[in-house]
Amino acid sequence: MSKIVLASGNAGKVKEINKLLHANGFEVVSQNEFDVPEAVEDGLSFVENAIKKARNACKHTGLPSIADDSGIEVDVLNKAPGIYSARFSGEDATDEKNNIKLLSDLKGTEDNERTARYQCVMVYMKSADDPTPIIAQGALEGKILAEPRGSGGFGYDPLFWLENKNCSAAELSLEEKNKISHRAIALQALIKQLSNS
Repeated sequence: MSKIVLASGNAGKVKEINKLLHANGFEVVSQNEFDVPEAVEDGLSFVENAIKKARNACKHTGLPSIADDSGIEVDVLNKAPGIYSARFSGEDATDEKNNIKLLSDLKGTEDNERTARYQCVMVYMKSADDPTPIIAQGALEGKILAEPRGSGGFGYDPLFWLENKNCSAAELSLEEKNKISHRAIALQALIKQLSNS
């Protein structure tokens, strides 16, 4: 069983990724187990930020690492908030404040112009100086509602409408969300590349 460090302290993420990678001979552990300091996410793209996080985890643990960077892109806002999704409403951003700002920015926008997608980029690095990281990407298409619906999920889920499911992302069960999410799509693509390498 090869050990991989997940460049995240999110226990749910560790569990989800572990479940999928375990079958491929990998054991995923959180960077928190190694007291890895948070990486500075000052990249200009999801790819850059994911690489920075993976490199940081490799550097502090000496182990291979997986990192992801994700966010939401709203077409009419020129793909904002994008890489700034988590801090869209400023320094003291919360999910609620971010959602309020998004709704405010979209005030008066027609329903058919509220198209959006969740993006996720996942990176695997063998070491801190790995010149060829494996990069995978996943997206989930939807649109932004005029008001929140559902109490599950996190982030922009209460505003993210899934046409084919006829519900918001916050109304999906965790099991369902983990099957169709942008992160699940990126992870499956990463696993495919890992098993081929």
